[in-house]
Parts: sequence; C-alpha cells; structure tokens
Amino acid sequence: MHHARSHVAGRWYESAGLTRQPIFSPATGQSIGEVELIDAAGLDAALASAAEGFEVWRRKTGYERAALMREAVAILRSRKGDIARLMTLEQGKPLADAAGEIATSADNIEWMAEEATRAYGRLLVPRTTGIAQTVRREPIGPVAAFCPWNFPALTPARKIAGALAAGCSLILKPSEETPLTAAEVVRAFLDAGLPPHVLNLVYGAPRQVSEHLIGAEAIRKISFTGSTAVGKQLLGLAAQGVKRATMELGGHAPVIVFDDVDPVQAARQAVAAKFRNAGQVCTSPTRFYVQRGIYARFVDAFAEAASTLRVGDGLSPDTQMGPLANERRLEAMVSLTAATRADGGRLVCGGTPLEGAGYFFPPTVFADVPDSARIMNEEPFGPIVPIAPFDQVDEAIRRANRLPYGLAAYAMTRSLSRASLASEALEAGMVCINHFTVSTPSSPFGGVKESGYGSEGGVEGLDAYLVTKSVTQRSTGADLEA
Repeated sequence: MHHARSHVAGRWYESAGLTRQPIFSPATGQSIGEVELIDAAGLDAALASAAEGFEVWRRKTGYERAALMREAVAILRSRKGDIARLMTLEQGKPLADAAGEIATSADNIEWMAEEATRAYGRLLVPRTTGIAQTVRREPIGPVAAFCPWNFPALTPARKIAGALAAGCSLILKPSEETPLTAAEVVRAFLDAGLPPHVLNLVYGAPRQVSEHLIGAEAIRKISFTGSTAVGKQLLGLAAQGVKRATMELGGHAPVIVFDDVDPVQAARQAVAAKFRNAGQVCTSPTRFYVQRGIYARFVDAFAEAASTLRVGDGLSPDTQMGPLANERRLEAMVSLTAATRADGGRLVCGGTPLEGAGYFFPPTVFADVPDSARIMNEEPFGPIVPIAPFDQVDEAIRRANRLPYGLAAYAMTRSLSRASLASEALEAGMVCINHFTVSTPSSPFGGVKESGYGSEGGVEGLDAYLVTKSVTQRSTGADLEA
C-alpha cells in the first residue's frame, strides 16, 4: 500500500490527528493506499518555509539554478519506469502514455532550466547626460500552484520549472486523487540538492488549502490548472491581494475538417488524439465540424477506428485507452450520453459503461449533433465525441468561435488559404493545423476568453514568474559632494 504525505520545510510532514483519504485505482475501484491531508498548522509552516526559501533561492544565479534543475531532470529520466507505473496505478492512463508524460515533463524542465540563464533586462538609451536607465527582471516571490489529476507529472513539472527558473519558491498543491506521481516529481528536485525551503508540497481539502494559501501575505502569485468555475473563485481570492495569476482553465476545442482532406486518414488521426487519456485532456479535440461533402465517410471512418481501440487496465501492454480517472467522470459520461440522445444526436458507437470493476467507458461517437445540444456547449472531458456537418467556411468559423472558451482549436485542410484563414480566425490560445500536438517545451501553453490567461512553457512561462523593475541612476558628480 502506498502512502503520500505533504513535504514542508525540508521534511515529510507529520502531525497528530491528520485526516487520511484513500487513493483508488481507476482500473479496479480498489484502494491502493492513502494520502494525509495537511492541517492549518502545516499550511502556516509551508508559508513560512516558502518565504525563507525565496530569500535563499532568489540569490542563486541563473546558472546555479539551471544546473540543479538539470540534475533533477537526470533523476526523473532515470526513474521514468517506476514513476510511470505509479501514475498508471493512480490515474489510469496506459503505461506507455504515462512513461511519455514523464519524458515530456523532463523535457519541459530541461528547456526551462536553459531559460533560467536568459531572464534578460535591458539598458535604455539615456535622455540626459549622467543619468543611466536600466530595466531589471526579478522573481515575483513565493508562488502557490494548484494542479488537477489528469496530468499528475506534467502539470506540476511546468509550474515547478517556471518558478524555479525565475528564482521563486513554490508551494505545490496537487490533486489528492493522484498524489503519488507529484511526490516523485518533487522528490527528484530534493534529491538533486534543492535547498529544503524552496519547494513545499501540500495535500489537503481544496477549498481550505486555496483560501489559506492565496489569502496569505507571503504568496505573491498563483498558478492554477483546472475548471473555469473554480478558476473564477481563485481569481476572486487573488484579486483581494492584487496577486498575479496564471490560469489555464476549461476548454471545448473545435475541429474543422474541410472537404479537401482524405476523410479516412483525417478520422484516424483525430481518433488517436481524441481518446488520449480517455479524452480527459483540457486540449482534447471535442467538437467536430465536418464539411458536408466528406461528412458521411468521416463519421463512418471515425466510428470504425474508435470502436477498434482496446480499452482496459493501463498496466496491460496492449491497452490503448484506460479507464476514466474516477467514479464521478463515469457518472458524467452516462449522463452526457443520455442527454445527447435526447438532444437529437445519433449514436454511432459506444454509449454504455463496460461491465466489471473499474471506471471504464467505451469510445462513444454521436453524429448529427445540433449546436443546441448540451455536449456542444459543455466540455465532455471524457471519451464522447459529437460530430456535425457544415457547408460554408465562414459558418464553420462562426460555430467554432461561438462558445466562451478558447484554449485549443484545430483545422484539417490541404489548402494553404484555408489553413491561413483558420489560424487567424479561430479564437484560441493554441491552434493546430493538420495535427494535434498543441505544445512543445519552447511554445507557450495557455488560452483566451474564459479558458484563462497567461502561459506556461516557452519564454512566456518564465516571464510569468518575473516582475519588471525600472532603475534610474544619476552618476555621482561634484554637485553631490559634501
């Protein structure tokens, strides 16, 4: 049985009477361990530790910070197999996907380590003789970071990497449903020699932890990945202290498939992307608009490819799609399937939970779904796909942009003019043409509208943890002498 504890001020936190919460395997529904939920005293200790750690870490040079981060990367890579197995046990995704997530996490940390040496300021051209003007970039201060359960390594890794590269200390609050993976990411930094107060890890009741940390004077920035509804609540708390925030919130990514592509190849490519992590991906392609000339063939090919995916325990080597992460998501899929049928969608495949233990729901495809349907307006966050036809290009763009979300958007076309139009007209922080890889370590990851603001990754990911200071200095002259 596995045991997860908070890590505060250089030690694994212990206190009498802490509440314990079971950790469940999504593949079996059985407990695989427990996580201890921190108390108020522990949160206060974490805040004091982060304040102390900031004073230590901010004084390290960018090169010193980069060297330690690269050491943590080497440790993560050496432990990839063991951490991936833990991730599959607690989150459910196939083992190969879990190993890929660890590798991607290491790549993101490594890239940001290099950025630690590039927090450039600038020298301004003087307007007055004897007056020098410089612009400095400095770390903002201690950060509170909140992570969901769907990417238990990558999301913490991005937040840790950006904060540490900039010179900030961090209190990381992962999901209590997937605590084991995040603990191993933190452990890699500790084993690499990170000073004990720089990175604190806390598990606890979400509302209690967020209100306690965000309301604390020591915290100068928050970073949150999760739903739009919760993000708005946290933004309200941050606003009371005028604290900067990076918010990566919900999405409902449209996919426009134009009639100049091969519908069978396009469908197969889309299926591989849509059912990754059982559709529990914030950038997952979730609303398909297919031009009428290829619509029927696309729907048939999509359903055929979806139906052949092997669904099962992520630890099985032949599994292509694992279970949903928890019972709540399974219940949500049952509800959403019933609603889509009632809203006029035509069920093409799937639609019924799989029998047996665990939270398994098959790849499910609906065709002819009207824009008024609940699934066209509510992010499914699971393996259900609505597909609808369109006729004109401007119609497709309008329907793609009609929701208040703008995280990711996709288009598939062989036309350069259509590709250019889609890349300009789609309202999203990330747009992909003819593929579904929305981000790399060097590119910014973030949305627009109610999908949030600010970015992780890329040079923007470092900038999010820096403040700007303008310094104007007059040279010492005879007029200042005693």
